Amino acid sequence: MTLIDVLSAFSGGCFLFYGVSCLYSTHMTNEFKRFGIPQYLKLTGTLQILGGLALLIGFWKFPPLALIGATGLALLMLLGSIVRIKIKDSFLQSSPAFVFAILNSYLAYTFFKVIWFTSL
Repeated sequence: MTLIDVLSAFSGGCFLFYGVSCLYSTHMTNEFKRFGIPQYLKLTGTLQILGGLALLIGFWKFPPLALIGATGLALLMLLGSIVRIKIKDSFLQSSPAFVFAILNSYLAYTFFKVIWFTSL
């Protein structure tokens, strides 16, 4: 098992957890109200679940799917970071979004390299 496998499994698992919590947790409902975007709660949860599944399935079986999942999650977390900055959350409150944006950007870059160099 490589570091990319571990990071993909970690990120995919985290996003499955947070995606489900977006759909069923009152805490997440309250957070999205605090963010000022409650209308995006179900969409965000669904995208997190899809991205997490794409990473988990993709790293194991189909790297292009992992690339799509990692890219989508990186963009989602970039947008989440922007929302956190806009509502003036502290660095500590904002750091998970930043870390997951960086992690998934790295994964997307790595899966892109794998796909690109194995297809030549």
